[in-house]
Amino acid sequence: MLKLADHWVWDSWYATDDEGRHHMFFLRASRALQEEGRRHQRASIGHAVSPDLADWRLLPDALVAADAPAWDDQATWTGSVVRGDDGAWRLFYTGVSRAEDGKVQRIGAAVSEDLVTWRRLPGPLVEADPAHYERYGPDSGWFDEACRDPWVFRDPAGDGWHMLFTARAAGPEPARERGVVGHARSADLERWEVLPPLSRPDALGFGQIEVTQLHCVDGQWLLLFCCGGAEASDARRALGETGDNYVVPVEDLLGGFDIAKARPFEHESLYAARLHDVDGVPHLIGFRNIEDGGFVGEIADPVPVRWDGTRLVRR
Repeated sequence: MLKLADHWVWDSWYATDDEGRHHMFFLRASRALQEEGRRHQRASIGHAVSPDLADWRLLPDALVAADAPAWDDQATWTGSVVRGDDGAWRLFYTGVSRAEDGKVQRIGAAVSEDLVTWRRLPGPLVEADPAHYERYGPDSGWFDEACRDPWVFRDPAGDGWHMLFTARAAGPEPARERGVVGHARSADLERWEVLPPLSRPDALGFGQIEVTQLHCVDGQWLLLFCCGGAEASDARRALGETGDNYVVPVEDLLGGFDIAKARPFEHESLYAARLHDVDGVPHLIGFRNIEDGGFVGEIADPVPVRWDGTRLVRR
């Protein structure tokens, strides 16, 4: 568990270094804001290290908002960390700007040799392409332009890299059914081509498909994501699903995802959970969200999990 007395902590993502230590990167914002709803536009990216995902030691923050004017001068949000063929680590992250009142999301990157000291790369690298994705505007029917939460992974055939990201399709479906899994591709982690989404709007869908991740559990590849109850489709609400982490079994990592098959992972308050292996055992780790009507804002203890053939369940 990671609980900070002076900061809320929420979305997190992980990397393991050459010595087997687990690095957690997470969103943080000062509790002095008093109203937790203000945290998003004040978020920076914190950093901690642990031998076991349980006992964490804080390290210097990885990234804060850039000096204005910049595309990421308001706040820095969720991302992922990968190691390139050159041995350097890259942190892909979301940024929003003051000039756009934090409404338009874009994706950039920073590079590090040691996972501790990070240098921003010129950006942004990825933004919503109107040929495939909804842009923010008076007719969009949504409260922002979704292009965030980059999850970067190697091409299964060794041909470069892929990125999944939170995105939305432009109509005509109802607004809370138009969340899609965005897709981009790169040969070198520096230049990215935005491609059509890997999922489609669906009546059993979501307004936004947040914090995506691909991970293999017990031989089965899974797409993990989350969506708050307020952004779920009417059909999902009718099932009583509110603020859940979802799992979709995947047969082809690039063949498209059937979001209608998403099933929630049952937990009392966990949100924006990630899968991360410890000694070969997959663990689900995320933040404590709403409990007893209030926001908690701390990283929960990891939950060992397994795939039972139809669902992700506690081990």
